[in-house]
Amino acid sequence: MLRSATSRLSCQASMASQRLFSSSGGHLAADSGALATHAHHTMNLALAVLAPVYFLTPESYSDGFFGKTFGVLLSANITAHSWIGLNYVATDYVPKVSKALLPPARIVIAGMSFVTFIGMSRIAIGSPGGIKGCIAGLWNPPKKE
Repeated sequence: MLRSATSRLSCQASMASQRLFSSSGGHLAADSGALATHAHHTMNLALAVLAPVYFLTPESYSDGFFGKTFGVLLSANITAHSWIGLNYVATDYVPKVSKALLPPARIVIAGMSFVTFIGMSRIAIGSPGGIKGCIAGLWNPPKKE
């Protein structure tokens, strides 16, 4: 009786740990858990409030420390927001094709997010006017000399 109780308890503990680790999805599963959902919703609000503030600041601040710092923070927020959001999309739609494709899809999403952050940060720091100047350059033709 003692042996069956301990083996049953051991089996239950083993199954519980497997469920815990299988539902977590690993380090690249940015969409798993309440913390990720809370972070995603907080980033939604931050982007809705801070992006217009950044784009409406005077041009004299864009090339200074404020503009560069805010640009890097904005690029980090956009990148993290898209990383979590794309993981939600991958969780919903990739298993419909193949469940084995979900981990490689998460790796691609993480790589894409990393490249996005590096690129946007480089624009925020090195480009004249930062991100705001780069976007304004889409509508303003280059000056002919």
